[in-house]
Parts: sequence; C-alpha cells; structure tokens
Amino acid sequence: MIGILDKPLTLPNGVMLKNRIAKAAMTEGLADDHNRATRRHAVIYRRWAEGGAGMLLTGNVMVDQRYLERPGNVVIDGPQSEEQLARLSEWSSAAREGGADIWMQISHAGRQSPKIVATAPVAPSAIELGLPGGTFAKPRALNTLEVEAVVQKFVHAASIAKQTGFTGVQIHAAHGYLISEFLNPLVNQRDDEWGGDLGNRARLLMRVVTEVRAQVGSGFPISVKLNSSDFQKGGFGPADSLQVAEWLNDAEIDLLEISGGSYEQPAMMDIEGMEARHEETKRASTRAREAYFLTYAEEIRKVATMPLMVTGGFRSGPGMEDAITSGACDICGIARPLCVDPAVPEKLISGEMATAPSWEKTLRIGPGIFGPNSKVDLIKALNGFSVMAFFYENIYRLADGLQAKAKITLLPAFIKLQINEAKAAKALKR
Repeated sequence: MIGILDKPLTLPNGVMLKNRIAKAAMTEGLADDHNRATRRHAVIYRRWAEGGAGMLLTGNVMVDQRYLERPGNVVIDGPQSEEQLARLSEWSSAAREGGADIWMQISHAGRQSPKIVATAPVAPSAIELGLPGGTFAKPRALNTLEVEAVVQKFVHAASIAKQTGFTGVQIHAAHGYLISEFLNPLVNQRDDEWGGDLGNRARLLMRVVTEVRAQVGSGFPISVKLNSSDFQKGGFGPADSLQVAEWLNDAEIDLLEISGGSYEQPAMMDIEGMEARHEETKRASTRAREAYFLTYAEEIRKVATMPLMVTGGFRSGPGMEDAITSGACDICGIARPLCVDPAVPEKLISGEMATAPSWEKTLRIGPGIFGPNSKVDLIKALNGFSVMAFFYENIYRLADGLQAKAKITLLPAFIKLQINEAKAAKALKR
C-alpha cells in the first residue's frame, strides 16, 4: 500500500512529481571563482536525488553578478559560455539520473548582499538592514529602468534553467531578498508604480511570474516562494500574504511554497531576531505538528488554488503525513536533515524515521551556546550563524564525496566559515 508521502502529485500544468517530499532550497556555496557551477554540485545533488526526494530545489542561483547572497553562489547573468552551460547541464543531469526532478531557485539578493561581495547593494528604497556587525552596507534605491531590468534578468535565468535540463524554476520572493523587499512596506517606501499600496509593491513579483511563464511555456513548472509574514511590525504580514496568494491563482504557477522571515527576523531558521517577532508562529498546535509555518499555510489554503509546499521544522514521517492529510499542504520540504543524512526521504517514506533525528538534540540554537541569560544582540546573531556553519560544513563534505558528521564544534566551524567566505570573496573574478 502506498503511503501519503509516497503518493505522486500532479501539478496544474500536468507535470507529475513522484512523491510528496521535496529537498528545500539551501545555499550551497559550491560555485567557483567565476560563479559557475562545479562538479561538486553534481556530486551532492546526485546523492540527494538517490536519497528519495521527489523534487530537489537548488539554493539561490543569482540573476545579477553584482549582488550575491554569498561568494559561492552560482550566477546566471548575461550570455553564458559553453562551459557554464555544460556545467549547469551536468548538475541537472545528476539529479535526474538519481531519480528526482530538479528545480532551479532564481533570486536577487537586494540589500542582503554582504559587503564582502557588494559594497553598494540595491533595494526598493535606501533603507539599511537593522543588523549589528557592519556586515551589510546601506543600499541605494533602484531607479525605474533598473527595476525593469531586474524582471528581464529573472526571465533570462529561467530560460537558461530550462535550456540546461532543470525541470522547473522557483522565483524567490521570500526571506528578505529583493522581491520580498519590494513586498515589505518597511523597505519599499517608493512613491512610483513599484511602491505604495500592496498592488504596487507586488508588481515586481507579478511581472516576473508573468514574463517567466511567457518565456518558458505552459509545460514547465514555475513555483514561487512567499513569506507568510516578515514578522516585523509594519512589515509584510499574513493579510498581505493571503492577498498575494490569491493574485497568484491567476498567474499560472504550479506550486506555492510558504515560508517566513528575513535576515532581520530569521523565522525560517527558527532563530529569534534582534527584536521579538511581531506575530508569534510557535503556537502549541503548530509545534506539535513540527512545521513552523503550517498554521499560516492552513489560512492560505482557503484562498490559494495551486498546490502548497511548507518548509521548516519537519522532522518525522507522522508529522509530515498529518500535514498533508489535514489538507494544509501538498508537499513537505525538508532541508537541514539532508545535510547530515541524504537518505532521510527514503527513511520517512518507509516509516523508519518516526521521530526527530538524535543529532539535532546536540545543536543548541540561540543563547544556549554562550549562556542562557545573554541579552547581547551580536551574540544572538553569532549563535544562529554558528549553527548554520554546522550545516554548511556538512554540505561541503557531501559535495566532496565524504560522509557527513553528526557532531561538529560550532564556534570553530563558524570562524572557519567566515575565513573561507572572505577568501572566496577576494578570489572572485568580476
């Protein structure tokens, strides 16, 4: 008997995904100094595909060479060399040969492009990130022609994804990157057609979706990743998210992924930001069902007609089965567990993984690393990024054909990551 996690899903355009488990997007940092895909992408995505997920979402593939999320991003910007096209094709082929669909997540970092790669980032308005440490420079506001150019950069990246064998694309409109910034009234304070009311603030997203669809055709899956909330007072909130989801019904997308947060309020990583979250996501019922954003997905389900995907917090087969059978979502996204065990999807489907993995209990997120009473903002940020370093280290190991480590000392891993990121940034060929 086929369980719900192993049941195929037919998308609105007729494409069928073999099961209900997706590898969610995680930034890989595996590109070379020309921001090209490498053999390491093929190695790790083959391993993830063979682990049983029906669909794999890549990490941020950037649409503008000037504004990276980190030095090791793959970039599709302008004409692509034959070598780059071949590398992208090798990446997609490895996943397909491993038995999975592979969708490219295309993104523009906006003001969340760090100083080591962008000393003059861009945003809807010149509003600086409210983070300590001086990691991000104050952005300048894009002019109207530049906003139009952003639309075409997304269209170009999507066309290259299709050309090189990726089986779908996801437009990243969450987590505080550029499209998310346009949606957020705290960051978008424009008084032209790209700012003001929600319809204007959503214009960039809707234009990107419409023009990408016109470019790739009806048979190629398009997904959007959308925040349920930015969790900041006065920011993009649940009511806004519901309205944008309703508008997307008419935009011919095939999957809507529900997430939340940004660098300032990193709810997507279950980490507290510099200030308390404006809306509390951790209701008791949501925690019992594992997923951070499932309650919001239940509300969006009432207005959205396309399939929904929820990522963040899923750790057990029963929890994922409950989320799907309840109707809250159609696909469950998992990310961090795949950094430690690429075979997690197989174990979830077989019933072998009925509880959260034991290694996760050794990771202490938040003030637990440096002391339970710490109130220092910089320490709060450092704690979260130290945990991220654990997963980055394991991504590198898997990409090099090694076994992941269930235990890594976090602070040294964080320091090593910062040193390596700085070296990678310095080595970039612009």
